[in-house]
Amino acid sequence: MFRAAVLSVLLVCAALPGRAQTADAPIQRLLQENAEAILKSSRKTIGPAIDALAASGLPAAQSVLDRWQSKQMWVDETSGLFVFAEEIDRDTLKIFDIADGSEIGDVADDGYRQLKPNSGIRAMIGAALVQFQLNDPNPRTRLRALNAIERDAEESHLAALRATIEREADPGLRARKERLERLLTIRFGESDAERIAAIESFSGDFGSDLRATLNPLLQTSIEAAETEPEGDEVKRLLKPGSEALPREAAYQILVDGGLAKPRISRGDKRNALIANIEDGAVAGIRVATLDSEDARDRAYAALAETGVVQPVATEAQVDETLDRFVFHERYVGAPAAVALAAQDALDAIEFRVGMMQSADLLLDAISLASIYFLAAIGLAITFGVMRVINMAHGEFIMMGAYTGYVVQQLIPSYTVSILVALPIAFAVTFAAGVAMERLVIRWLYHRPLETLLATFGISVALQQLAKNIFGTQARPLTAPDWLDGSLVFNDVVAISYIRIAIFVLAMIFLGLFLFVMNRTRLGLEVRAVTQNPRMAGSMGINPDRINMLTFGFGSGIAGIAGVAIGLYAKVTSEMGQDYIVQSFMTVVVGGVGNIFGALLGASLVGSLQKGIEWFNPSNTLAAQTYMILFIILFIQFRPRGIIALKGRAVET
Repeated sequence: MFRAAVLSVLLVCAALPGRAQTADAPIQRLLQENAEAILKSSRKTIGPAIDALAASGLPAAQSVLDRWQSKQMWVDETSGLFVFAEEIDRDTLKIFDIADGSEIGDVADDGYRQLKPNSGIRAMIGAALVQFQLNDPNPRTRLRALNAIERDAEESHLAALRATIEREADPGLRARKERLERLLTIRFGESDAERIAAIESFSGDFGSDLRATLNPLLQTSIEAAETEPEGDEVKRLLKPGSEALPREAAYQILVDGGLAKPRISRGDKRNALIANIEDGAVAGIRVATLDSEDARDRAYAALAETGVVQPVATEAQVDETLDRFVFHERYVGAPAAVALAAQDALDAIEFRVGMMQSADLLLDAISLASIYFLAAIGLAITFGVMRVINMAHGEFIMMGAYTGYVVQQLIPSYTVSILVALPIAFAVTFAAGVAMERLVIRWLYHRPLETLLATFGISVALQQLAKNIFGTQARPLTAPDWLDGSLVFNDVVAISYIRIAIFVLAMIFLGLFLFVMNRTRLGLEVRAVTQNPRMAGSMGINPDRINMLTFGFGSGIAGIAGVAIGLYAKVTSEMGQDYIVQSFMTVVVGGVGNIFGALLGASLVGSLQKGIEWFNPSNTLAAQTYMILFIILFIQFRPRGIIALKGRAVET
């Protein structure tokens, strides 16, 4: 019977040019063997046909599954043969051989039926296609398959993934496959022991994909029983009226389960009573006596007995009913053993994540401290050595940033331009600092109020000058490509390369400052003038010249700080104002005139700011306020800072 049917099909095909090879092709014969299930197109019966195609090993199987999923497979209703087809117009099809994809010709669509798998069958076909994609020679195709599984994993993917791991030649893709296989085992493993072993294999791991896999296993449901339940699947007992189970929610569980009568709100009860008042009474009860909730409950119950309203529970009945049941939270996301293992793993992950968040917060604090130190190191020199309150220090930072921007306009290479901009910014701001000291500051020594007002005026003038030259729009100072991105330690801890570079630059300038102060004649003279200017003058040192060079040196370092800060902050005429307050706090807290004090002050201010922001991340203004209040209190106990300088710092 079967041979006769096949023979008749072949005879029909022989009469059609180009069709005989289709009937003889192995892929066609396989489709004919499963034709009944394919044509019926039922999700309940289609599985064996899809599995047969996926396991056939035929080269055309992947193409057939792909075209079938895309609704590009048709069947010739005369011969029963399957073909690929494209609609040319409303009445014409261009058909192709399913074995090799070769074009057969154009035909009328009257005798062809399109296979239109529903969404469920398309999902089953997609799962079968995964194994082909995971074994594809192109690594990019295999990577796309892994990404697709990670986005929307199904139980069928687990076996397909396991079958490809041993054949994977790419080390990176193999590692991803092995990790994904363990994640899928946690979700779809056949036994609890297998799933628990997969969970335990991630010991020490706290990846976000692992947490996303474990959390659904802890899903619970609140249930009620007349006796206290037993078993590991019960997570905990709940008391109605507690925070975890409000009284109304507990009773609603009973109502939904058909274990209790529904409730009615007081307003609805009152309206029902009003609607049924007859001759000054409700169900024979005088309205004048309905002055309490119990009385109204009795009246409503009387109405319910007559069938006028639906019976509901009174408050007393609610309490009585709740007392008869035990409420408990039960694991429903996974068997109890698996859920408990997932809970243990998540507890360990939460602890490690907390440790990593602390480490990340510490890195952020160090990074911010290095920025404040770099911004304040010049101020530490001028304010510490000269006792000059320079409110224009932030504008020297701004000048350095704009210098870097101008250099980048002239030198297209970002790496070269930054390297050139650093010494140029130092030279420009050094010259500006010397000019400011010679023209203004030197006439105001020992007059701090006049110095503050004068430098504040210079600050405003420099901001306006920058606006006139560069405009009010922020200017970009672009970092080189090798400073793009971040150094990522794990899913929690990361720090940008720009901030690492600023930290390194701050340490370089710390070393440079220590070298200049301790190993050069200029440093010796600066230290002498700092400790006792009159004695230094009597030893042949010109304090006036030292003050000029010191102010210029501090201003030059501020210019270099501006280039570094401009790499991650917008360059505007007001950018210096963002750092002047923190710079002064850094110097005052650390100890006026001491470079190590400035370093400690920057560390304290940076750590304090990050800590406050961590407790109150949505309000940076509050963080600034709390930080200033803390600094004020700190100064009350340490008015001379962490490291007090002896000498000029204690004069007058």
